[in-house]
Amino acid sequence: MKSINRDLYLNQIIDRKENGLIKIITGIRRCGKSYLLFNLYYNYLLENGVSEDHIIKVALDDDDNKQLRDPDRLSEFLHSKISDGKDMYYVLLDEVQFAISGEELRKNEPIRLYGILNGLLRRNNVDVYITGSNSRFLSSDVMTEFRGRGDEVRVYPLSFSEFFSVYEGDKYEAFTEYSTYGGLPLVLSKKRDADKSKYLRDNLSETYIKDVIERHNIGGDVVMDTLVEILASAIGSLTNPPKLAKTFKSSQISTSEVTVSNYITYLTNAFIINRAERYDVKGRKYIDSPFKYYFTDIGLRNAALNFRQQERTHIMENIIYNELLIRGYNVDVGIVNYTRKNAEGKRTTVHSEVDFVCNLGSKRYYIQSAFAIPDREKMDQETASLDHIDDSFKKIIIVGDIIKPWTNEKGYLIMSIYDFLLKIDSLEM
Repeated sequence: MKSINRDLYLNQIIDRKENGLIKIITGIRRCGKSYLLFNLYYNYLLENGVSEDHIIKVALDDDDNKQLRDPDRLSEFLHSKISDGKDMYYVLLDEVQFAISGEELRKNEPIRLYGILNGLLRRNNVDVYITGSNSRFLSSDVMTEFRGRGDEVRVYPLSFSEFFSVYEGDKYEAFTEYSTYGGLPLVLSKKRDADKSKYLRDNLSETYIKDVIERHNIGGDVVMDTLVEILASAIGSLTNPPKLAKTFKSSQISTSEVTVSNYITYLTNAFIINRAERYDVKGRKYIDSPFKYYFTDIGLRNAALNFRQQERTHIMENIIYNELLIRGYNVDVGIVNYTRKNAEGKRTTVHSEVDFVCNLGSKRYYIQSAFAIPDREKMDQETASLDHIDDSFKKIIIVGDIIKPWTNEKGYLIMSIYDFLLKIDSLEM
């Protein structure tokens, strides 16, 4: 398989180089964290004059390093490799949860590991980078336990542009493939559709879901598997634990709202799904529940449904959401309330929705996802909520049609999904 350029994340790590903090690389398993650190960043250091003996790489999931899973031995090994000179040493630790005891994991208190890493930071010539399995050492744990000493770099599965950069075919074929099998890097090494499907199904059940079940001691019920399937079927739809609990009840599965809520939190913390909150655009406030949930990788979403439900509209919406997160935006679902006259001339309140409200610093974009706009009626339907937003931020409609970007009479930018995904500055067009 060709090497995949992941400059977005590599540059984030380079920007944090020697900043006095522990660089913590997080993300769903199999998304390429280890490759990013041990290959791309390692090669960057070598190419920029760092000698090989000043880069200390330890993959703690490797049986050859089994003895280093003991924190004391790991500490002794690392310090033995570092001299007291002025030259900088770079410590790259992969799968650090292997150096955390079972008791510490249960309590979410990696005290001994934290002590080792904190001790390294006290040395003026040491720069520390770690990755950890999201199943046992989560972003929420990391940022709690490393209290101001950690600097997180969140890594996602391949974006469409990364995927397309090594795909053998045109962008239309690539998007069909990506929409079906997603962006986990190893999917690209599989040649047959059956092998890709099996890889995703096996990883979903035997890696991602199994990790969550083991971490939280869940056993003896079918709620987790069923919940994943329900959420996969309902991407882009508003839902909440009470509604989901009723769905379980109608299927003769006994569970509670609390259990459903906890399980959703587990899936979110494990980076399997992401939650989009609702934001009242005119009222400038967040609305508590229901929310929308999207899968971090669309291939895993499809695998959860055994590739049965291939609704292009919802799949495209999920891909757009993920792309916005990859580009660093804070993404919410927009709610726009306005009044209009009904057929009898009475004024009624309309509750409409903007698919995504995206914020990054002082920038904001309102984005609608519309797989197709075949006529004026559909265009009016897609723009209705945008028409009642009275600020000057940019309004964009992304369509599945093959079109050139254009601006309509209202000043809204309409572009194809291909232009949006393949041009990093597409929102500025």
